[in-house]
Amino acid sequence: MEALLASFLVVFLAEMGDKTQFLVMAFAGKYDWKQVFAGMSLGILVVHLLAVALGSLAGEFIPASLMGILASIIFIGFGVWTLRGDDEEEEEAHDSRFGPLLTVAMTFIVGEMGDKTQFAAMTMAAQYEGAWLAVLLGALLGMLVADSLGILAGALLHRRLPARQMRLLSAGIFLLFGVAGLVKSLL
Repeated sequence: MEALLASFLVVFLAEMGDKTQFLVMAFAGKYDWKQVFAGMSLGILVVHLLAVALGSLAGEFIPASLMGILASIIFIGFGVWTLRGDDEEEEEAHDSRFGPLLTVAMTFIVGEMGDKTQFAAMTMAAQYEGAWLAVLLGALLGMLVADSLGILAGALLHRRLPARQMRLLSAGIFLLFGVAGLVKSLL
């Protein structure tokens, strides 16, 4: 249960204010929300299955004590990455010959490959060795909840809480988890 909850929280927080959350808002303005949700869910599943598989494999070969230190350093890196923000231009929803479902899914897969949420799921799978299913479910639920907020209430959140403040909050939480994990691992 700890692996599921930790993975959910880490991935949820990492996704808040992320570019794919804004992509979902753009797609929701263009396509039916059910198709956007289905495409988003398919993309999330593909990306996080890959991340958890790689993380579980790494967890088998890296000692748990070292994994705690590595995970903490990675979370600190996420905090710094989040503070820095994405340098990429905002992506927009464009017409596609693949239809809404595949367009959203493929855009999501490309947008999330190598993103902090994928690395977070990979790290959690390695840290919670043997609990890959709980980590996968937590990561999937974290992404689904965060990006569903983008579909349902993204415009309202964007108006009320500027992206910069959301980014600072997410970065602070990552830095807090990273430093706390390092202290715990090193003591």
